[in-house]
Amino acid sequence: MMAISSPQYVWALYTKHLTASLNASLAEVQITFSILIVMQTFLSPLQGYFIDKFGPRLLLSAGAALTGLSWIAAAYVTSLWGLYLTYGLLGGIGTGIIYVGVVGMMVQWFPDRRGLAVGVVAAGYGIGAVLTTFPISQSLASNGFESTLVLFGFILAAVGILAALGMRRPDPALVAAKKAEQDPDVLDTGRNYAPREMLRSPVFWLLFVMMTMMSTTGLMVISQMGAIARNFQVADALVFGLAALPLALTLDRITNGLTRPFFGWVSDRIGRENTMLIAFGLEGIAIAVWYFLAHDPLWFVVLSGIVFFGWGEIFSLFPSTLTDTFGTKHATTNYGFLYMAQGVGSVLGGPVAAWMYGTSGSWGLVFTVVVAMDILTALLAIAVLKPMRRRHALAPAPPSAGLSLSRA
Repeated sequence: MMAISSPQYVWALYTKHLTASLNASLAEVQITFSILIVMQTFLSPLQGYFIDKFGPRLLLSAGAALTGLSWIAAAYVTSLWGLYLTYGLLGGIGTGIIYVGVVGMMVQWFPDRRGLAVGVVAAGYGIGAVLTTFPISQSLASNGFESTLVLFGFILAAVGILAALGMRRPDPALVAAKKAEQDPDVLDTGRNYAPREMLRSPVFWLLFVMMTMMSTTGLMVISQMGAIARNFQVADALVFGLAALPLALTLDRITNGLTRPFFGWVSDRIGRENTMLIAFGLEGIAIAVWYFLAHDPLWFVVLSGIVFFGWGEIFSLFPSTLTDTFGTKHATTNYGFLYMAQGVGSVLGGPVAAWMYGTSGSWGLVFTVVVAMDILTALLAIAVLKPMRRRHALAPAPPSAGLSLSRA
């Protein structure tokens, strides 16, 4: 997960170089980011199915190889379409295989501490780019973006493949024993729903809408961080002797990583929806304050870290909530369907946000929309999702679910 984090989280360092090299606008280049996330997410149900069927080791190794290849190939492109097909398409497929595969394994391995377990591995994705942000920034300044892409493409592929070779499925007997230790405050139906059954449930579609809105807010910041910093004239300002933009990106990776196991652990103790109310509300408040203080380099850095501390936990809370609700048997495939919400969010947070900024000439409208999404999602969690999931847990199993279990 650490090996595949850089394509998403250091993207902002490349946009300036790519717009100049390809003679393209920011909105055109940002389509690459959306393709990366769309391919990472929209193919995840199929990828999850293959992982469930054939096991994680081979699939995750292939995902790591594709991730590295996407950067190496992107170094030689001469057109926007070349960038879309390499960094976007190949990168999205490679990172998607690994992401959905690892999360799917964690919700199966640790049913008693599902939020924490998913949060820990999701932290690898959120915090992994800490190790690459400054080296990539320095390499871009001294060697250019082409050499940087090639060098780090080989590094990411090698590390990812070595890690993937250690993957294995959990022992069912061990999983059953762990499940008996699950906290009673966590709503768990105890049933396994096949994907087609899950897709008929209103609970799934509410989770999908909520994750779409939360994905939009965070991905807007990730994809537009460089543009926002330059607009507020703080990108190259010094904070503690370091340039504000790469320092903010580094701090963001740390807080984006730490929030995932932290709020995952909290949700194992006080329930998923209560945790969502706290975390999503924090995200909305932080983004609102950040907009008004972003012209100050120190506040730009500090508040960007708080923004990501209120956002990154979606990658532990949503898969945990989904698996609590629909079971572990098809967990990887089922999460693949929910993870598609991240792809929708990438379109809204990437090119659509850039278009809104270009049309209005200000980030004010964009920030207003994402703050509203954060607050609305926090309220939906406690006022709608919580009672809906309780009714779902207490409802009798549908006949189709019973047939699915008996066939299994």
